[in-house]
Amino acid sequence: MDLGLGIDTGGTYTDTALIDLADGRVIAKAKALTTRNDLSIGISGSIKNLGSIPVKDIRLVSLSSTLATNSVVEGKGCRVALIIAGEEYKQSIPVEHVVQVQGGHTIRGKANCDIDLVAAMDFVKGVANQVDAIAISTFFSVRNPEHEIALKNMISSNWGIPVVCGHELSTQLGFHERTLTAVLNAKLIPIMADLIQSVIKVLKENSISAPLMIVKGDGSLMGEQQGKERPVETILSGPAASLIGAKNLTGEEEAVVVDIGGTTTDIGVLRGGKPRLDPEGAIIGGWRTRVKAADISTSGIGGDSRVVVVNGHILLGALRVMPLCIASTQYPRILESLKKVKGLKPTPQATHIAMENILQADEFFIFSRTVKGYELSQNEKFLVESIKDEPKTLMELSEGTGVHPYSFNVRKLEELGIITRIGFTPTDALHASGEYVEYDAEASTLAADYRAELCDVGIKEFCATVKEAAIQKIAKEIIFRLVYEDCGKMAHCDVCNVLFEKMTTQRPGIDFSADIRVHKKIIGIGAPIAAYLPSVAQRLHTELLMPVNSDVGNAVGAITSSIMESVEVLIKPKPGLGVMEDPPCTMHSMDEMREFETITEATNYARSWGESKVRQMSVMAGADEIEVIVENERIMGQIGKSWGEGLLLEIHMKVTAVGKPRMYFEVEHERTD
Repeated sequence: MDLGLGIDTGGTYTDTALIDLADGRVIAKAKALTTRNDLSIGISGSIKNLGSIPVKDIRLVSLSSTLATNSVVEGKGCRVALIIAGEEYKQSIPVEHVVQVQGGHTIRGKANCDIDLVAAMDFVKGVANQVDAIAISTFFSVRNPEHEIALKNMISSNWGIPVVCGHELSTQLGFHERTLTAVLNAKLIPIMADLIQSVIKVLKENSISAPLMIVKGDGSLMGEQQGKERPVETILSGPAASLIGAKNLTGEEEAVVVDIGGTTTDIGVLRGGKPRLDPEGAIIGGWRTRVKAADISTSGIGGDSRVVVVNGHILLGALRVMPLCIASTQYPRILESLKKVKGLKPTPQATHIAMENILQADEFFIFSRTVKGYELSQNEKFLVESIKDEPKTLMELSEGTGVHPYSFNVRKLEELGIITRIGFTPTDALHASGEYVEYDAEASTLAADYRAELCDVGIKEFCATVKEAAIQKIAKEIIFRLVYEDCGKMAHCDVCNVLFEKMTTQRPGIDFSADIRVHKKIIGIGAPIAAYLPSVAQRLHTELLMPVNSDVGNAVGAITSSIMESVEVLIKPKPGLGVMEDPPCTMHSMDEMREFETITEATNYARSWGESKVRQMSVMAGADEIEVIVENERIMGQIGKSWGEGLLLEIHMKVTAVGKPRMYFEVEHERTD
């Protein structure tokens, strides 16, 4: 029997599914809590929970994960410096240090001036010990990457710092989006490297020798080395796997797939049995990237979303925290501490404080890991040392030192992954109400009782309000997704928001009500779907499918994907010569800009280069039985009937290689650590 092992490491759970590769049957499935401080523990636990499995029959292992997506949504990742050339970056961007130097190109690939390597070197000298990676983005590098290549070579030959270039990740125009993509890739390098190494470690411990594949955001697979070098391509990996899993579990070709996890809810649409790719690049956490990924909406609402009570009002935040019910099973002092919280009087909260900075008396913090190179302040050192062995609230730490709770820079430490927050979540609300009990319901109940008192309601009403807030948010996000699918617009006016609210709450206004009917079935993926989606489907007047094994749908999708690699080439005639039959032209690729005497020469060269490139990329990704597809699109401009076919503006060539993953025993597979 040929078996495939699918692994999905989410923000809360790590799922595993053992699949018969011949017919797609789920042979065994299991879950374990994701252990963010050491991912291998959760992965090992999930595989162990599969029971006795024939490891010698496992031919392939495939991994999907929401870690990259969650890290972007939560603002986490390593420290990055950015070098830009040729254009000022005018938008906010998550970097520690940035410099603009002379350089960059025109839209036709001509250099504006020489790249200023001296200024770049001086900048790197000053920040090399303060960052973990460097991103490089130069103006119109997709038309000519020479300046980015020169900067990368300079840095790589002098420092052992990972360097990411914008042209390596996208061939699309859009300087700002490409710059952001390079930055996010750099920030995610240690996160994905840690995950891959954790999986490799566990596979060795379990004597599993099969090749390891990583699911990309477009639903295809890549090899482990590519996963380490291009982690940004795993953004939306988990949701893409859930779409493929939903298709395989239900057989539905057309459906809305809603994947509810611990940190996010991901919504995508199956059309013709395939996830549609976003032509502009994925949007994550409000950031427009140039990552090729399934067109999926990701919002910060999940079972582990942070619930905040501010001046008697209940708010749901995007920040993922460890639920109190789970944390209490690991740290007994949480229960004792929560019993003391009950009598605390509420402190009025300033309305101008950002939600992520608002403190809650029943929230705890626990040490996660040490981050190399980050210098802790005195307050931060005290905080970290105090919570290394057991979690504490900021109020408890404040009482012992006299330091005001807001003086502890907890958000920065959270972003770096040094500490983890423990707090009240929708999962706790379900535990406190008795609807879903898997962990310590007493901890959830104590916190719910305290918070209900802050809101001047009963505990049952408080928990119902939290659940209702999650249902409304999920329903609204589905409507947003489908409106975007229909018209391609994301902006919503005040009138739209009023209508959407009427649809999702089903509460009438003064003089009217609003209703909506979704024409596609909803497929639910994820462990908590039964708590939320029946009500969501009822409000959207559509059918809900909750297939068997939907709780490990991502892991099923991970092991049933294929490898696909593609490159794009742009060929442009020389200015004013597009009316010629075979004009001289310029070719732009991810490797170079090159001049040719004729279009024929350029297209032949581009085809040969493209086929060689994608085959090489596919082999590196672990593909076998590779098929190459070449697509050409000629963009013409009309200048009058007497000019025949018209004016050739440019040729877009896309070369794609598709293959199946090489399985163990088919070819010799060597894995390097």
